[in-house]
Amino acid sequence: MSRLLFWAAGGLVLGGLIHLIVIITLPDAATRGVWNRLSAIAPAETLVVIDDIGPNAPNPLGLDPELLYGVCRLELNDGPGIVSGPLPLAFWSVAVFNPSGHVIYSTTNRSGSGDLLDMGLFNPSQTRLLAEQRFEINEGLLIVETGGDDAIAVIRLAPPHPSMRERYRDILAGLACRTLR
Repeated sequence: MSRLLFWAAGGLVLGGLIHLIVIITLPDAATRGVWNRLSAIAPAETLVVIDDIGPNAPNPLGLDPELLYGVCRLELNDGPGIVSGPLPLAFWSVAVFNPSGHVIYSTTNRSGSGDLLDMGLFNPSQTRLLAEQRFEINEGLLIVETGGDDAIAVIRLAPPHPSMRERYRDILAGLACRTLR
């Protein structure tokens, strides 16, 4: 009887360990995460405006079809990144993702930025140089420390009327997405 209990307890412990290992390692092994999906859409230093999602069309990113989306991927090895340009007075938002797929910064036009997006993305060593005033930056620049050398910014615009979508799409396409060298 004690031998049976020993093997049953051993099986439960082993099963629990395997379960924990799978739960901990699975997110890192996933190839369909937010980072992989977004980086497949946007080459480095290029702002890509995502096509509209039609009715009954596949929506693998789970996007809201009423919004317009722009994706900007930056590699900060050679210098800080900039995402900037004028935006409409209607609702807009920006979210910055790290390679783990986590949002590390988010803001909207309601945070006081108004109709201008001027955001700088810095890795930790560039942030240190910024604190030592070794970078010239514009006044009012939103400073985002990415924690690493890669980041993706997703900009969302909400056109107040369907007839304004093309104009908003052009505004979104006109945003700067580049690395300062």
